[in-house]
Amino acid sequence: MELLVVIAIIAILAALLLQVLSHSMLKARQIQCAGNLHQLGVGLQNFLANNRGYPFLSPKGHADSDYSGGWIAQLERGGLGVSQPPTNYSETGVWRCPAAVWNTQNPEFGPAAMQSVCYYGYNAFGVDISSNRLNSFGFLGHYNAGSSTYASVRESEVTVPSDMLVIGDSFDFGGLLERRDVGWFDSYGNTLARHHGKANIVFCDGHVESPALKFLFADTNDTALVRWNRDHLPHREKLSP
Repeated sequence: MELLVVIAIIAILAALLLQVLSHSMLKARQIQCAGNLHQLGVGLQNFLANNRGYPFLSPKGHADSDYSGGWIAQLERGGLGVSQPPTNYSETGVWRCPAAVWNTQNPEFGPAAMQSVCYYGYNAFGVDISSNRLNSFGFLGHYNAGSSTYASVRESEVTVPSDMLVIGDSFDFGGLLERRDVGWFDSYGNTLARHHGKANIVFCDGHVESPALKFLFADTNDTALVRWNRDHLPHREKLSP
């Protein structure tokens, strides 16, 4: 009987220890992810210093400049200083969240998706996710219908850089940071468990925060909405019904 009691106590202590270790591992991964975004924030400041404008989403930019390629390529070259990025660089190093686990059963997770997984997304559209190319509140860029190219959002166009999110955790293995329903993201992977119900976000001034998913994606108060838009207005009329 005494032996059974000892075994039971050991089993309980082991279970508690495993729980503590699991929590510690998740916390360490969250810290590493926040560190990645801090480095991307530093790179963004370098990019702004060199170009006075933000990377834009589309590769339809100006060739032979920091603005050629998509936003990740632009930031890698013009912000992080890697002139010739290696193959699959966007899935390694500071571009990879160590806590992300993708749902390989999602129909969109096929061979093509595997070749272009993005662990971090770019705030291209603000609260308006209708992909409006002519009046985006994020960093899509200013579209020129005549030449089918984009001009970058200038640094001066961001009203409150310290309260304007620009890059954060991608929950759908795409390169966008969009204000969608958390349940929609959850079908792509460990959205809720990745960072204990939070997301890591870097702002235009380079600082990193970890807001709750509910505040980031669901709250409709002004404080939650204005940080999506470069004019620092809520634009509640643009929210999806």
